Amino acid sequence: MSITPELFDLLRCPQTGQRLAPAPAECLARLEARRREGTLDLHPAQPQWDPARPLEAVLIREDGRIGYPVQGGIPILLADHEIHLHSPLV
Repeated sequence: MSITPELFDLLRCPQTGQRLAPAPAECLARLEARRREGTLDLHPAQPQWDPARPLEAVLIREDGRIGYPVQGGIPILLADHEIHLHSPLV
């Protein structure tokens, strides 16, 4: 993902204002496996981003409970497009 460190300083969760950081490779791999299996916990069940496309990156909220997908190099930072993580990644 090509988001600069300066931009990461500005990115925040649209609901809580918490900082966001890229998901570690092992977390991204687990989320991608869940996406392929159809068990990714999405809100809403029919997001506007394309869950049929592989996850190129996910931005994880500071508390590790919510992630936001990145598609086409663009973070989808909309409250109704979050990915619920099964366990906190903190």
